[in-house]
Amino acid sequence: MVEHADKKLVARLLKGDRRAFDAFFNSYFLRLYRFALVRLDYDHDLAEETAQEVLCQALSKMATYRGEASLYAWMCTFCRHEISKQRKASKRARGNATLREDDPEVQAALESLLSATSYSPDVALHQTEVSRLVKVALDHLPALYADTLESKYVHGSSVREIAGSIGRSSKAVESILTRAREAFRDCFRTLIHEERWDPQGEARLSSVIE
Repeated sequence: MVEHADKKLVARLLKGDRRAFDAFFNSYFLRLYRFALVRLDYDHDLAEETAQEVLCQALSKMATYRGEASLYAWMCTFCRHEISKQRKASKRARGNATLREDDPEVQAALESLLSATSYSPDVALHQTEVSRLVKVALDHLPALYADTLESKYVHGSSVREIAGSIGRSSKAVESILTRAREAFRDCFRTLIHEERWDPQGEARLSSVIE
């Protein structure tokens, strides 16, 4: 049965079997790519990125697979969720031209990593705390998102330069940046909210992106 074969593959993946990973990728990447392609208006770059993201998500959650559905059907659930995120991001991008190139909120936060030390102890402490939270937020993102954001906002690389460094098209990099900004902003705002008050209820940090 398919479900039995899927469980055997999952068991091998959880043991770190390299051949199992190769079989997993070869079996499901193209299927997920085609699944995403027809739902993303045949945007090949975006469909490729979506399939890769879904495979990464599935691997990170493989221990939760119970075999109640086929492995492919299980991953299609992740794929539908990712496609929904893509569509929402695309609508926002069309409605806000600045989102695709320069997001002032994200830029202000990420550039805090490069801010000069202030003569004011209070301001210096604030900058240090913001930088710490930025690093924490980046660590919570997929590596591709974090690396792309750092290249764009911290190192000042252009979309074309990033595309060349990671072997993607400029259009694919713009798509990655759009989703990475959204993920970073959500994560950073959550961290800001959690850090804003200390246990005694005194204000500790004000948001730089609200």
